[in-house]
Amino acid sequence: MDPLKQKFIEKAAALRNDIRAMLKEHSETEVGNVTMSQVYGGARDIKMMVWETSELDANEGIRFRGYSIPELKKLLPKGDREPRPEGLFWLMLTGEVPTEAEVEWLQNEWRQRSEVPNYVFQVLDTLPAETHPMTQFTVAINAMQNDSIFAQRYAAGIPKTDYWDPTYEDSMNLIAKLPQVAAYIYRRSFHQGKHIAPNTDEDWAGNFAHMLGFESTDFKNLMRLYLTIHADHEGGNASAHTVHLVGSTLSDPYLSFAAGINALAGPLHGLANQEVINWIFEMIEKLGTTAPTKDQIADYVKTTLASGQVVPGYGHAVLRQPDPRFTAQKEFAEQYIQNSDIVQIVWDVFEVVPPILQSLGKVKNPWPNVDAHSGALLVHYGLTEANYYTVMFGVSRALGVLAALCWSRALGMPLERPKSVTSAWAFDFVARQKQEVSVN
Repeated sequence: MDPLKQKFIEKAAALRNDIRAMLKEHSETEVGNVTMSQVYGGARDIKMMVWETSELDANEGIRFRGYSIPELKKLLPKGDREPRPEGLFWLMLTGEVPTEAEVEWLQNEWRQRSEVPNYVFQVLDTLPAETHPMTQFTVAINAMQNDSIFAQRYAAGIPKTDYWDPTYEDSMNLIAKLPQVAAYIYRRSFHQGKHIAPNTDEDWAGNFAHMLGFESTDFKNLMRLYLTIHADHEGGNASAHTVHLVGSTLSDPYLSFAAGINALAGPLHGLANQEVINWIFEMIEKLGTTAPTKDQIADYVKTTLASGQVVPGYGHAVLRQPDPRFTAQKEFAEQYIQNSDIVQIVWDVFEVVPPILQSLGKVKNPWPNVDAHSGALLVHYGLTEANYYTVMFGVSRALGVLAALCWSRALGMPLERPKSVTSAWAFDFVARQKQEVSVN
């Protein structure tokens, strides 16, 4: 090990141990209106930003403008039997459930804005086909930034009160183009570059399914549901917060959204859906069956935990009940899918895992999150390339984060700049608090 690396890790290990000891005794010591454990614990539960489009309740789950997922499935205009994501975007941007005519207008508007500049595809084609799809996705989004209306108007001079207007235009253009970009990445990565032209008769989600190469009515319904329920999850999650933070610098929607996609690509965030299905595939391979018993699944879960790993798809930073997005996908499967081994495994894992995690006594949320089910549905319909799943997540997440970005610019939200402290400051603060207590 080189001398700089050696000295660094020695210093870091010593400080890490000191921090653990300090937090063991002072995790609940208040620093302003937060605790020391929150200072060190990723700012968990600190209310410090405004996000207009959705709110996450620990027990009720996500609400979009006050509406739960079951309510949205009833109220939003549908494409066949599932809600169209266009309607959710309208709701998030206006706070009003749209009419059928309003969704038709938005669907047609996105269709007119959907043409992707050829240079974007040329940029993608310079990358090796085996480049991770999320890397390709963020490259393509950054390439499209060349046409940013916000960047052009800001450079020309625009009043702050008008920032929302080019933000809206960029957001509409970007959302309209994302399905074709994402489908292009899928076809070049997994289908020898045999691309499929858009179908202008389809809605936004149905056209995405078509360009991916899936024509069944059920799969198109799955895309409508998938792109609706993955769209937003309040502002504190990593991808949403990243878009908010980068957007607060007045980076345009393309640069802001690309940054959020890089956050979504992390294993602790959007990449989790890939890890769930891979964990299930590994279980199937090791057990030698596509129809394991619940006892076999329980043993495999315990083996996973004993090895120091987590069960992917279980647990959530906020939720303390089963994720309503998981429930929505389970209901979809119950309605559309009969006799699927991979779906049945997901349902059996749902019965097996929570009691095991609860027995450990350390898990606040033993319930499944959205990632626990989505991969199995996609595999059932033949979309088996797990390292592509997060791109689909990203297409959906654009709806929420870009609607919220429009609101941030319309409300004149400032540059986000929280105050940081050093560990030396934290140790000194704790020492002073102890001294004050001893004096009193």
